[in-house]
Amino acid sequence: LPPQLIFEKEGVYLHTNAKRSNQDTTIPGFIRIVERAGVPALEWSPLEDEGHSAPAVLYSKKDGEGGEEDTNFDPGYEPDWAVISTVKKDREHVPVKASGQWSFSLPLSELYSLRRARFSLGRNFLVLTSRGGHPLPPLHFHRGGTRELLRALNRYIILDQSPVDGRLFLAYPHDSGALSQSFDKLQLLDDGGSDLVSRFIQDPYATTFGGFSKVTNFFRAAIRPPESPIHLRTPHDPNMAPQSDEEPGFELITCGVELGPRPEVTRGQPFDKWEEFLDPEGRVKNPEKIKELVFRGGIMPSLRKDIWKFLLGFYPWNSTAKEREDILRVKTDEYFRMKVQWKSVSEEQEMRNSLLRGYRSLIERDVNRTDRHNTFFSGNDNPGLTLLHDVLMTYCMYNFDLGYVQGMSDLLSPLLFITQNEVESFWCLTGFMELVHHNFEESQEAMKQQLLQLSILLKALDPELCDFLDSQDSGSLCFCFRWLLIWFKREFPFEDILTLWEVMWTRFPCDNFHLLIACSILESQRGELIGSDHDFNTILKHINELTMRLDLQSILCGAEAIYLQLVQCKELPLKVQQVLGLYFSSSSEEDSPDSQASETQHHLGRRWTH
Repeated sequence: LPPQLIFEKEGVYLHTNAKRSNQDTTIPGFIRIVERAGVPALEWSPLEDEGHSAPAVLYSKKDGEGGEEDTNFDPGYEPDWAVISTVKKDREHVPVKASGQWSFSLPLSELYSLRRARFSLGRNFLVLTSRGGHPLPPLHFHRGGTRELLRALNRYIILDQSPVDGRLFLAYPHDSGALSQSFDKLQLLDDGGSDLVSRFIQDPYATTFGGFSKVTNFFRAAIRPPESPIHLRTPHDPNMAPQSDEEPGFELITCGVELGPRPEVTRGQPFDKWEEFLDPEGRVKNPEKIKELVFRGGIMPSLRKDIWKFLLGFYPWNSTAKEREDILRVKTDEYFRMKVQWKSVSEEQEMRNSLLRGYRSLIERDVNRTDRHNTFFSGNDNPGLTLLHDVLMTYCMYNFDLGYVQGMSDLLSPLLFITQNEVESFWCLTGFMELVHHNFEESQEAMKQQLLQLSILLKALDPELCDFLDSQDSGSLCFCFRWLLIWFKREFPFEDILTLWEVMWTRFPCDNFHLLIACSILESQRGELIGSDHDFNTILKHINELTMRLDLQSILCGAEAIYLQLVQCKELPLKVQQVLGLYFSSSSEEDSPDSQASETQHHLGRRWTH
């Protein structure tokens, strides 16, 4: 069976060193999709080889009508009508530096990604990466043609665009289920049904490299809105700004915002003036001021139990001491009514209730490995473990739709440690879950959205770091997944987590302060990352090894300084404003090209003054 030419485009320049604007680094050539023995491949060859040492390429109608070959026929427009036949010639000796050495042929089954990149010469390039992780030399489509190339590739593979990185398209075979698989369907199960979330929480590095490559594929490829197939933008797309060197097929991502200097930020002392803020009946006189002071310095350990119950909504800020006694009595009765529901289920009943049985199994396993280094949960037959188990089982009765998802034991253990009370820890957990329950939903849409928002912030703050991560297929920021899922619980020592969480519970200076903390951590590592030999694997390994090595106070100072720097920018992009809660636009406004200048935007965020 003769090879079949599916697509060809001339005027595709290969750059042997795209980071240098040197005339000797560009080689004109052809890009082709060729089927050989039914196996499609993407090939590039230099123009000079076409008439010299390369095989001659002759075109004919698909069925060979008339038996004549038409060398002027362009199969790029009618790919079903072309076949390719090669006439082998004796190759001439090619000098070491001749352009022919740059020819390549990559089977489409080995194509991992296509990425649009912009280097310092100011042009746009297409960078192909093989599944072995090796990027091929960048290609510049001098006469356009990427859109036609992508359309031709779609005949063989699925190209999936991530909104986290509009320049990255990942390749999958048409029979791949990777894009539609939920965490359950990824089948990354260990003895008894642990899901992807739990594995990634425990050790993302081991999860990735312990034979579970689907993890990285999922996070690198699947962080995109549902029902959003690849969208090849046209020049008429109102969301695409016109660019002189831009062509349809790729969305231009503008990186970098002109920011002012980042202000210096210092932390305050732990809040210790609780009694001064209570009136004679026990009402809290100025809760916003308390939140501000807690944000600034955390809480004195002896006051945590009292103040946490307000921060997490167990007690209303305006309640009196007498009203709080009544609330505690009612909440205690309600808790034990729910607890008795699962305690009274017989073994025979539970055998017919696979959902409850599954929750219990997960909880029992997780309880036995949650914070066992802490004296409150250490040792065998520890009553702290029993409380941890019982509160989590009761939460399943409280919210049976969500039930128990791995990671929730991490959220409960500090609450139980501080309150030392089963009922109070339960209701504090329900308040905490009001803030983060969407992190644990099966669709993972909230986690995808947060990673997207984190990417938006980082692009505004540090485009150079973003470009580096993009170049190593790490632009999806999947290594931050565990940070956001359980609010950095595994990244800092237990005592630091108590401070970090109470700071974030204030919701100062904005609801997405946890994303600014993530930015602060990433920026603290930029010197280690940029200019290094890190690739995707070693970036993931490096980030995971930061566990228990981060300085909380400096990270918090950095996060607040980032916020102040952004809000002081006079031309902050609308998307960044929305992440920070500074503005909200209706959907109709977001669709308008003039949305940033709209007078109908609503202020939502607090202007934080330092």
